[in-house]
Amino acid sequence: MINDVHTANGKTIVDLLHDFKSEFAHFVETRMQLFQEEMRQKGTAIRAALPLVIVGAVFLLTAWFLITGLIVAVVATFVAGAMPDSPWIYPIALGSVAVLYLIIGAALAMAGKSALKKHGLKPEKTIRVLQEDKVWLQQETSRIQA
Repeated sequence: MINDVHTANGKTIVDLLHDFKSEFAHFVETRMQLFQEEMRQKGTAIRAALPLVIVGAVFLLTAWFLITGLIVAVVATFVAGAMPDSPWIYPIALGSVAVLYLIIGAALAMAGKSALKKHGLKPEKTIRVLQEDKVWLQQETSRIQA
């Protein structure tokens, strides 16, 4: 009975539903491929850079410890000049450097957080295409209903 109803182009309702199902499956498949490819490209870039980042971080950390020791020694020298026989020379020097690092670290962490918000890891292309598809589907739906 429903198969006897024909549309303007000569297709039955069942044929139209079958075509819609096929096109929708293809639509979803291409969007998934786009998403997977975009994520694969981001993953490849991250995997290529990761060893360099790790080795660089080890060297930077080593240099940081040495520079920190130097700063503490310099501050201790100044504290010793002001309080020559005090047993608090090194605790004061270490505390002073720690407060300095706390201030610098907080400022850098806030700047990094701001940069991450600006350049997120969202799949921007995929989201844009899906939004365009949404608009197209709404237009097609309103055209069909009219």
